[in-house]
Amino acid sequence: MVSAYLEPWIWLLATFPMLLILQRWISRHTQIIFLLLTRHSGMAILLNQLVFLPGVILHELSHWVIARVLGVRTMGFSVWPKRQLDGSLRLGYVHTEKVDFLREALVGAAPLLAGCAAVVAIGLRVLELDQVALAFARRDLASALDGLVHVLQSDDLLIWVYILFALSNTMMPSASDRRAWPLVGVLLLALGAGLYYAGMGAVLQRAVGQEIADGVRVIATAFTVTIGVDLAVLPAVYVTEWMLWQFLPERQLAKLR
Repeated sequence: MVSAYLEPWIWLLATFPMLLILQRWISRHTQIIFLLLTRHSGMAILLNQLVFLPGVILHELSHWVIARVLGVRTMGFSVWPKRQLDGSLRLGYVHTEKVDFLREALVGAAPLLAGCAAVVAIGLRVLELDQVALAFARRDLASALDGLVHVLQSDDLLIWVYILFALSNTMMPSASDRRAWPLVGVLLLALGAGLYYAGMGAVLQRAVGQEIADGVRVIATAFTVTIGVDLAVLPAVYVTEWMLWQFLPERQLAKLR
């Protein structure tokens, strides 16, 4: 029974580092591609924003919706990109009033939860990747390959892959979104430890253990689908960037490097 609760956490911890590495690589190199194409930083930022716009809208809209639900006043909403002082690119923002750490943490987590829900819904319900995953889990490679062929033959596959790509690569909360998370995490750990040492560990596990495990499993599934999409897109990004570097005049090549 314990393993059933631990399994989604292990799955999550296994996929999270790889997801971060892939997303940072793709974010950096898509910006480089647009810079090589346009030779203009402003135009490159605009094109990059257009590619990820569906995800940016969902990201910021989820902030806004949860803030309103929790009674947090919003004071600004934008999906327009802006270069930060540290050189990073902020794709959008929602400004909110200063509130308690719990509501701040929930508003900050909204894009991750909304993004995971959307990715899982598209990946498992629309593209039916759950059937492929089940076949792999049963080690039924023939059925898994049949399922993949069925997915690849979908008429609107490229549209859904693009939507998955845009949504999943913008769902991670920013540093400011995560600002209240450490305090909430410490309090939850302290509460859990207190209940455990009070002899209520089994009661707590029966009450919410399965629900927590199911929630973590949804997030881990979304991470896995995202990794699959990013790995499928990565070769195209790499080859496109390599070709653009080859055709760039030496004088401009030196400036960009």
